[in-house]
Amino acid sequence: MDELTAAGITDPRLRASYVECKRLNSLHGKTYYLATLLLPKEKRPHVHALYGFARYADEIVDDLNSTLTDAEKADALNAWGDQVLQDLQAGSSKDPVAAALVDTAIKFKIPIEYFEAFLHSMKMDLTVTEYQTYEDLYEYVYGSAAVIGLQMVHILGTVSPSDLNEAKSAAEKLGVAFQLANFIRDVGEDLDRGRVYLPVSELQFHGVTRTMLEDKVLTPQIRSALKEQIRRVRKLQAESDSGIKLLSPGSRECILAASELYCGIVDEVEKIDYEVFTQRAKTSNWRRLKVAGPAYIRSKFKK
Repeated sequence: MDELTAAGITDPRLRASYVECKRLNSLHGKTYYLATLLLPKEKRPHVHALYGFARYADEIVDDLNSTLTDAEKADALNAWGDQVLQDLQAGSSKDPVAAALVDTAIKFKIPIEYFEAFLHSMKMDLTVTEYQTYEDLYEYVYGSAAVIGLQMVHILGTVSPSDLNEAKSAAEKLGVAFQLANFIRDVGEDLDRGRVYLPVSELQFHGVTRTMLEDKVLTPQIRSALKEQIRRVRKLQAESDSGIKLLSPGSRECILAASELYCGIVDEVEKIDYEVFTQRAKTSNWRRLKVAGPAYIRSKFKK
C-alpha cells in the first residue's frame, strides 16, 4: 500500500499536492526526508506537507537566482501567505502546495497561529539583517523553526494526552537546535544574502565584528564564537531528549534520528576545524546509514 493510500488520501487533486510536497522534501531536505522514512506510512505524507509549505515560502525569500527585488519578494510572499492563511480558515485550498498543508492542518487540528508565526519570520528575512541579542533572534527562530516542531507533535502523537505539553516544549527546543546548527554551518552563505544570524552581542563578547565575518577569514575570535554557539545547540538537544520519549512509539525513531543527524551538523563543523567560510559541513552518507539503518529496524517493532 502506498503512503497516500495508507493515509486515506484518495482525492486526485489532494494526492497531487502531497506528491509535490514530498518532491520538495526529497529535493531540498535530504536529512529530514531520510528521517521521515522511519515513520509509519500513514504519517509520512502529512510531514511532507509541512515541509513543502515551509520550503516553498523559504524559496520565495532566499532564491538567489531570482530577478525579484526584496520589495517584490515581500509582495509575493504576502500574497501567497495571506492566501494560505485564508485557505486554512476556509478549510480547503486550490494551491498546488497549500492544498496538502490545509488538509493536514485540519486533520490534526494544528493551530493556525503556528503558520502565522512561520510566515512572520519569513517576512523578517526580507528586512532584518542581524540580531543584537539571542532574545531578539528567538523571535525569528520561534517562527522559522520552533513552530515546525510544534506542528509535528500534532502529527506524531504522544503516548498520553497528558504528555502533550511536555512533548511540545521539547519539540520547540529541538526545532531551535536544528535552526541554530544550520546558522553555524551557513555563516558564509548567509553573509552572501546580507544576513548574520549569530547574535551580535555574543559575537562582540568574543571580539568578533561583522566586518571580520564579511572578510570570511577564520580567526581565533570567530572560532571561539562558533564554539559558544555549538554549546547552545547541544544544550537544547539534550534538553529535548526526555520529550522525545513521550512521542508515540512509532514516531520516536524518526525524531531521534533527525536529532542525531541534524544536530550532528555541529560535529561536522568541528571536524573541518570551524572553516565555515571555505567548506560546507555535511553529514556523511556513512553516518546517515549508520543512524538510519538500525533506527529503521527498531521502528518496525514500535508500531
